[in-house]
Amino acid sequence: MNNMIRAIIIDDERAARLELIRMLKDYPQIRVLAEASNADEAEELIGLLKPELIFLDIQMPGRSGFELLEGLDFVPLVVFVTAYDQYALKAFEVSALDYLMKPIRVERFEKAMNQVVERCSGESEPSIFVKNKERHFLLKWSTVYLIESLDNYARLYFGKEVVMIKSSLNKLEEKLDDKLFFRANRSQIVNLNEIKTIIRQDSGMSITLNNGTLVRISERQAVKFKNLNQ
Repeated sequence: MNNMIRAIIIDDERAARLELIRMLKDYPQIRVLAEASNADEAEELIGLLKPELIFLDIQMPGRSGFELLEGLDFVPLVVFVTAYDQYALKAFEVSALDYLMKPIRVERFEKAMNQVVERCSGESEPSIFVKNKERHFLLKWSTVYLIESLDNYARLYFGKEVVMIKSSLNKLEEKLDDKLFFRANRSQIVNLNEIKTIIRQDSGMSITLNNGTLVRISERQAVKFKNLNQ
């Protein structure tokens, strides 16, 4: 990633957006690409502009900031900016980079921006916002070891957790990094970095993942898989 951190400000109050723009003038490495006043506008802009960072209000007309994150396939770094401190714990449960209370204090903003610059100095990694019952995760795709199809949903396996997202496997496959993920068969996608062993038998090819999960490679995909390992 280059030195410029591309950002979108999402807040239903115009005065709050203007205040953030004013404060960001002291941080030339952060470029504000656009503003959005609600989750629908924000979702469209994020998909179009693909920012590294979003400043996100939580309570907005229509969908909340958390509901916006649930609708994104890939989530940028998140700094929540809100007037309601009751959301703080939930914000950190989803691994937000920081949580700023309105009105924003200068020294608190400086601390948050230092975190932003430090995080963005390395390679950014795509994430997805998911929930399992009352628990929320801002999940890095590289930590997902297996994805399984279930009708119009997909199950994501990471660590000891399993969560559901509303997406077909075909749609996910189009968006995932093909250097990291491989479509093993009609109903499963595997993380290539999680493959422990490759099993070749007369009945076909299978793989085991690091946690012991056995996945069959379909006959159609076996040729592609062999080419990956040449």
